[in-house]
Amino acid sequence: MIRRGAELFDELVVVLASNPDKKCLLGMQERRELLEKVAADVPGKVRIATVEHGFLVDFARKVGARYLLRGIRDTRDYEYEKQMARMNARMDGEIQTVFLTPPSELEEISSSLVRGFAGMQGWERWVKACVPPCVYDAICSKMP
Repeated sequence: MIRRGAELFDELVVVLASNPDKKCLLGMQERRELLEKVAADVPGKVRIATVEHGFLVDFARKVGARYLLRGIRDTRDYEYEKQMARMNARMDGEIQTVFLTPPSELEEISSSLVRGFAGMQGWERWVKACVPPCVYDAICSKMP
């Protein structure tokens, strides 16, 4: 998504937000550092930002963004993201949501799925195939 977003826009601000409904294996600062590593080789102007409180649309307005780029893997993602796009449009009609689908080899991968497999017998091979090397190393450091 970062690579494809950087191809579409002059500048891409990747926003790392906290979600109280998710249990994260890695802390916010660790996730930010990993995103910075992953984005380091992406051509174009990419920066990583952290939003721990508030609405994404408010952050977008603050940094002058006109678009929110959101990934959709399946119909569940679509229904959720469609609802969020409508709410964001109500909050600020000048900011539009753009949906992208991932490459087919990544479409089934989610952080919840990876987290669920980590720690199971034989998990290393599967997780290693699903995430960048630096993320794999960070996950391994959290496993007993």
